[in-house]
Amino acid sequence: MANIEIDKNSGFCFGVLKAVTKAEEELVNSETLYCLGDIVHNGQEVERLTKMGLITIDHEQFAQLHDVKVLLRAHGEPPSTYEIAKKNNITLIDASCPVVLRLQKRIKDAYLEETDPEAQLVIYGEKGHAEVNGLVGQTNQSAIVIEGEKDFDKLDFTKKIRFFSQTTKPLDGFNKIVGVLSDKMADKDKFVYTDTICRQVSNRIPNITTFAEQNDIVIFVSGKKSSNGKVLYNHSKKINPNTHIVSEPSELIGLEIDYSKKIGICGATSTPSWLMEDVAKKLEELSLL
Repeated sequence: MANIEIDKNSGFCFGVLKAVTKAEEELVNSETLYCLGDIVHNGQEVERLTKMGLITIDHEQFAQLHDVKVLLRAHGEPPSTYEIAKKNNITLIDASCPVVLRLQKRIKDAYLEETDPEAQLVIYGEKGHAEVNGLVGQTNQSAIVIEGEKDFDKLDFTKKIRFFSQTTKPLDGFNKIVGVLSDKMADKDKFVYTDTICRQVSNRIPNITTFAEQNDIVIFVSGKKSSNGKVLYNHSKKINPNTHIVSEPSELIGLEIDYSKKIGICGATSTPSWLMEDVAKKLEELSLL
């Protein structure tokens, strides 16, 4: 029997668990429940909930609906979504993560309270990501999104910068950007930054470090759309080169795995525990071949 361990600290973060639980509860009592965007960036979990009756829609489809129930996922939404819901008599099941909602309020307050007309409100995040779209929406689309130093040409370092971050960005990446921005500012007093990284997410890095060190081989389970999954997988790969990423058990077939070694299974904040367990079962089957 192969020596396989599932990381007990991997899997859904609080925000994702809250959204999935709300969906399950509503599906028991609702004939029809829509979800605005994939409830979680994991295809297998989306498929599971779809079979229970969850219907995934985009923003264009949302705007055409009337008199229905729609779940808002953990990533949060811009004000325009709530305005459309009110206009179209849509009942919202709001599963926005509390951490994201606090960040939205901070950014909205900063936008409304700023007295310097030349100030730049800057968000460190992934362009087009659902959470980032919700954050930019708090500023009437005026916030500048940067993914890294390659986007610094969008900024004017002679003018005030108020700096925030997408909650799921790596803490070390945020701190590095803060340091570089501070060095580039003509007037250091015009640079104001707020650490808005979710610690439930950032704490996964030290955990993955330990887990990758303790196992000879790491199987990282993550959906292909998960930005958090990409960050954690790359980190695990850096710590342990024998790290493989799969999105479902069938992808284990063909991997060169030495089943006499210690194998660890871990995943992203969007990876359901049942999927990691299915991967473990498949590994046990393959080890007996």
